Amino acid sequence: MAVAAERQGAADRRELCISMPDGGALIGLDALQGMWTEAQYLRLTEHTKRLIEFTDGRLEVLPMPTDRHQVVLGFLLFALDPFIRQRGGTVLFSGLRLRIREDKFREPDLLLLRDAKDARRRNDYWRGADWVAEVVSPDNPERDTVTKRRDYAEARIPEYWIVNPVDETVTVLVLDGDAYAEHGVFRRGERARSSCLDGFSVSVARVFDAA
Repeated sequence: MAVAAERQGAADRRELCISMPDGGALIGLDALQGMWTEAQYLRLTEHTKRLIEFTDGRLEVLPMPTDRHQVVLGFLLFALDPFIRQRGGTVLFSGLRLRIREDKFREPDLLLLRDAKDARRRNDYWRGADWVAEVVSPDNPERDTVTKRRDYAEARIPEYWIVNPVDETVTVLVLDGDAYAEHGVFRRGERARSSCLDGFSVSVARVFDAA
């Protein structure tokens, strides 16, 4: 079966391709941008290890995570998991697909439901979440700080954490109407505190020293 792959294009641009099962030529798919359907996106992502997000017919291949990205993500996961499990919820990590709306999917670094039996939790992809987090990728910080801030607000997710290894901040955003407001921007010497997860906080220094 053909699977999704990528190749390096001009100016180090990633280009989405289909890799044929016999190891033959890669078939570039840039010409199909804007024409993909939601069903095709879901089918495609079942046959690749790459993280791919989807908005209104367009696919975006995300960069491979770095060591530091994964260590920071792991620290947060291990801090959250026992906290939320004791309260009947569940937290998972990328690449689980999250449907923002029809024809828009994201793959958050972390996503959480306060009730593990929530009907939005489905095996193929989640239909919503109560809390999400992204570890900022250095290749395109605005993806996490601007674009996904707008996307997760559109999905009505109550809280969004932006964990930025570059300036070592944790920004906690809470939904206020149709957009997010800052609950706090936390730095070394402080604890990043959740608004919707009563009692949950982490030391910012420990988050970034984990790497």
